[in-house]
Amino acid sequence: MRVPFHSALAVLAATALAAAAGAGPAHAQEPTRAEADAMQTKIERVAAAAETPRPPNARPLRTTFTEGEINAYLALDGPEFLPPGIAMPQVRLGDDGRVRARAIVDLDGVRRARERSLFDPLAYLTGSVEVVAAGRVEGSDGEGLIRYESATIGGVTVPKTVAQELLRFYTTTPERPRGFAFDEPFALPAELRAVSVEGGAATVTQ
Repeated sequence: MRVPFHSALAVLAATALAAAAGAGPAHAQEPTRAEADAMQTKIERVAAAAETPRPPNARPLRTTFTEGEINAYLALDGPEFLPPGIAMPQVRLGDDGRVRARAIVDLDGVRRARERSLFDPLAYLTGSVEVVAAGRVEGSDGEGLIRYESATIGGVTVPKTVAQELLRFYTTTPERPRGFAFDEPFALPAELRAVSVEGGAATVTQ
């Protein structure tokens, strides 16, 4: 069974790609089944560790996901867990927590979700469009944070409020009815204590 990785990493690299997307291809080579399966195996290992009692003085467990594994997982297995309206997601992991990714996003559902004024940019955006943004992932003491840096829709720079609405819309679940938000702390799942992004990889600590 394919299990989506609902962590700070997943917020940026999976369900939150509507608002955390970056320019250009993130993975130079075609995604492989071996990379996707490696990602899935690591996700299951993290989930299993969260359900296994550990002594208070146990050494931290660290699991590293490479950029290639994440992109292969999104490309090959993403259709099973990504929300409708998100297609062709890719991520690029830099240094100091920086994340860039891209996705083709269906804006019609967002536009119709509520009544809009003439001054609302989303009132005029229709169809499936490339969404581009950049930010930083931080995670410590069991809390995660996505720091907003920039976003574009169809190549046009948009304000943070627009990117924020996309992020909330595409990360809303029955358990989290308001979805996720930029610059708003959230509890990390799976007993994660920390998340770090550095040099083309993301590492989670339990």
